[in-house]
Amino acid sequence: MHHQLIIEKISDILAATDPTYDEKLTQLLDQAPRIFVAGAGRSALVARFFAMRLMHGGYDVYVVGEIVTPSLRSGDLLIVISGSGETETILAFTKRAKELGAVVALLSAKSSSTIGDLADTVFRIGSPEQYGKVIGMPMGTTFELSTLIFLEATIAHIIHEKGIPEEEMRTRHANLE
Repeated sequence: MHHQLIIEKISDILAATDPTYDEKLTQLLDQAPRIFVAGAGRSALVARFFAMRLMHGGYDVYVVGEIVTPSLRSGDLLIVISGSGETETILAFTKRAKELGAVVALLSAKSSSTIGDLADTVFRIGSPEQYGKVIGMPMGTTFELSTLIFLEATIAHIIHEKGIPEEEMRTRHANLE
């Protein structure tokens, strides 16, 4: 029963998400010399998942906070994931990225927020009224799962549009597992 509820809720949210976002996000990714991703809590897990898929697709991508992440430079792209658009650590990253001349894209459940006001682009996943209490999906789960699926669909879009063969992606996959 609950799996069907989750599938239906995420489907509704993705149906309410602007269908041009995958193209717009792909353009940002392709224009960036380097890509940095950040999130807090479960959104950080979604960011890491997305970073891995971008790396498989041949992008130069880093996860903010990892000890091997280089310094951000002007023109780099910072993709931040924050359902509220108010997460303090992500707000601090966003402010610093803007000071350094980076392009900032926010994925959020809200159109307007403190981080959104600083970002160059806001990708609102679903609409705010869709994120009320959902039985079986507590504390932001709806946003994180919807964002994860949106980003995975964007990767599928990129792979399809660029004709990246799976064999090529496999050459970038971790082999020390």
